[in-house]
Amino acid sequence: MTAALAFYLFAGVLLTSAVMVITAKNPVHSVLWLILAFFNAAGLFILLGAEFLAMLLVIVYVGAVAVLFLFVVMMLDIDFAHLKRGALKNLPLGLAVAGIILAEMLTALGGWTPGQGVEIFPALGGAPEGMTNTQWIGSQLYTRYLFVFQASGLVLLTAMIGAIVLTHRTRIGVKKQNIADQVARTPQGTVRPASPAPGEGVQL
Repeated sequence: MTAALAFYLFAGVLLTSAVMVITAKNPVHSVLWLILAFFNAAGLFILLGAEFLAMLLVIVYVGAVAVLFLFVVMMLDIDFAHLKRGALKNLPLGLAVAGIILAEMLTALGGWTPGQGVEIFPALGGAPEGMTNTQWIGSQLYTRYLFVFQASGLVLLTAMIGAIVLTHRTRIGVKKQNIADQVARTPQGTVRPASPAPGEGVQL
């Protein structure tokens, strides 16, 4: 009974905060509601016995991603009211497309039957006796799914390199500091003596 009560509590607050993320007028409040949603999702993971995923959700998403969202929202001067007006204008079309996609998914799932003798979800069986959930995930991740884990790392590395290349691309009209030219400057090439006549200024 206690576990069921905790589940409904976490799930209810999670759904409420998710709705508030979308409906909140202040973008900063939306990010704060998103943080609350992450915490409640972590609570659901703990109820499932996946404490590693719960801590990962809190540390990575709450401690890094949500804080990054908060700083970006607070630093950028974006007219969110204008964006919301555009979203409300296209809301009927978006709901129609979402309804069609949902109907297609339900139709596909309802008419699909697995083949005979085919194991749909190969269960790992959970953590064995004497091994914590974190140890079990690590043992599976670095043995059974090692190549998939390395491939995901390469994908993230490629995305990071692409972001750096796009950020440091050559731009026209942007003044950049050239340290080598600054160090090589001499007084003869920098200072120019001038003797202007009375009433005349110095031409720079």
